[in-house]
Amino acid sequence: MLKLKNVYFSYTADGEPFSASTTRSLRTEDVALTIQTEGDIFTATLNAAREIRLDHIRAVFQCPLDPTDRVFLNGYQSWTDSHEHGICDKMRGNSHIPALLAKKYAFSQYGDYNFVQYGTEAGQLHGWSYGYIRSRSDYNFIGSLAEDSGFTLLRLNAEKQELTIEKDCHGLYLTGAFDGLRLLLTAGAEKAVFDRYFDLLGVKLRSEVKPIFGYTSWYRHYQNISEPILMEDLAGLQAQRYKADVFQIDDGYQTAVGDWLAFDADKFPEGMGKIAAAVRKAGMRAGIWLAPFVCEETSDLCRNHPDWIVKDENGYDVKGGSNWSGFYALDIYNAEVREYLREVFRTITQDWGFSLLKLDFLYAACIVPRRNRTRGQIMADAMAFLREISGDALILGCGVPLASAFGRVDYCRIGCDVSPDWDDTPHMRLAHRERISTRSTILDSVFRRQLNGRAFLSDPDVFLLRDTENRLTSDEKLCLAEVNALCGSVLFTSDNAGSYNEAQQKVLDRIMSLRSEGELQNAEISNGLLKLTIRFRNKLIVRIYSL
Repeated sequence: MLKLKNVYFSYTADGEPFSASTTRSLRTEDVALTIQTEGDIFTATLNAAREIRLDHIRAVFQCPLDPTDRVFLNGYQSWTDSHEHGICDKMRGNSHIPALLAKKYAFSQYGDYNFVQYGTEAGQLHGWSYGYIRSRSDYNFIGSLAEDSGFTLLRLNAEKQELTIEKDCHGLYLTGAFDGLRLLLTAGAEKAVFDRYFDLLGVKLRSEVKPIFGYTSWYRHYQNISEPILMEDLAGLQAQRYKADVFQIDDGYQTAVGDWLAFDADKFPEGMGKIAAAVRKAGMRAGIWLAPFVCEETSDLCRNHPDWIVKDENGYDVKGGSNWSGFYALDIYNAEVREYLREVFRTITQDWGFSLLKLDFLYAACIVPRRNRTRGQIMADAMAFLREISGDALILGCGVPLASAFGRVDYCRIGCDVSPDWDDTPHMRLAHRERISTRSTILDSVFRRQLNGRAFLSDPDVFLLRDTENRLTSDEKLCLAEVNALCGSVLFTSDNAGSYNEAQQKVLDRIMSLRSEGELQNAEISNGLLKLTIRFRNKLIVRIYSL
């Protein structure tokens, strides 16, 4: 169990700095810091009598560790690698990337690299919002109950046997009450600790949200989609013996990222509404992809509305990453940006007829904190806005700090993008933690499995059974498919499901049975192997896959 060692607190008021370390509540002429422990809930909250600049608030706990313990600390956003570690493992940031490459490809923008110092020694691990230390089947769980006020950094130092928990709030100007740290620190069995966490969060899933099976165009066609290509895949999905719920169009229909209503007329001469109508006629929900908080450098939106782009403290446009022609983050507090997105969402849902929205690259909204808003506050505002303008449409969130998505989206990606290779190309393995990788997304899905049905219905990304445009081995395809069926509620493929041969159809039969009758009981990583213990039709099955 964790034992409080100290709370460190500092701020500046009228140019005068103040700092303290304490285990008890304290009061200055500017601020009251209240520290409380009630059962398994720890709080350190603030109330500022006048404006202060908050520099940091963090709590350090003694954290006894055994050499065999396993540690999970949730990664910054959907794509950030997130799996159990041994207590002597390391996490690699991106400081090893040459500066010119790092700048050109904006690697630091995808994750937490700009505002977290990565540990360099064995056993220096960190994560965000929630995590646990597992000793066999016993979980010592840590979870923030106040992510809307600012993200919570969990940092383990195994050598010192310390866990430091810190609010991401540096430079925040505030007056009045502020939720600093509000933590659940509890222990017990896996189901019990996660049930308690989400009960305390008060997260409720919408009753109309159900597990879905279907298709997304990205992982075979990528941006090379058109009406004939999609209609062929729709016919293939209809021919499959398993009835699909969703047919989702991904990136490639628009002329540029950000210009969402300017669809490519060469690819879709009769517009997007025709595809949506065909999908509905086939008895499926029509889904479509967009990245609402970013704009591509070559887009009309970027050229015509430079004032819509977020600026950093030096007045420069804030990049979101290097996808497409490079892209920038949009200012969600700009009234014109909001009005534009309202019209986009209205057109897509009401005029075009799409009722599932895959909303991607959402982390871009909060890359830069503001004078009066932390990253967590910005992301909470952004997600509430998306929920509002989506109306009755279902939301599939992606590329988002997960705690901000809890209860605000219907479905959510819990891993990085699948690759047609097992672990992507060798040079990309040196890139950021959010890179595409089938291996990584399998591990993300396995070790974030507890979110499914509690925070949202989880999307582990697609399975791929086809032989063409796919370099995965048979075992790798099977591992991906089984993990997706067991760890999530979104079971999508980018294959033409009507073209499966007998062997591929047998695999699909197998994973559909696992989906309905299987339950993942336990997962272990050891010596380069992933061991899954599955309860299937009242029997325990052990599957071992090479990583």
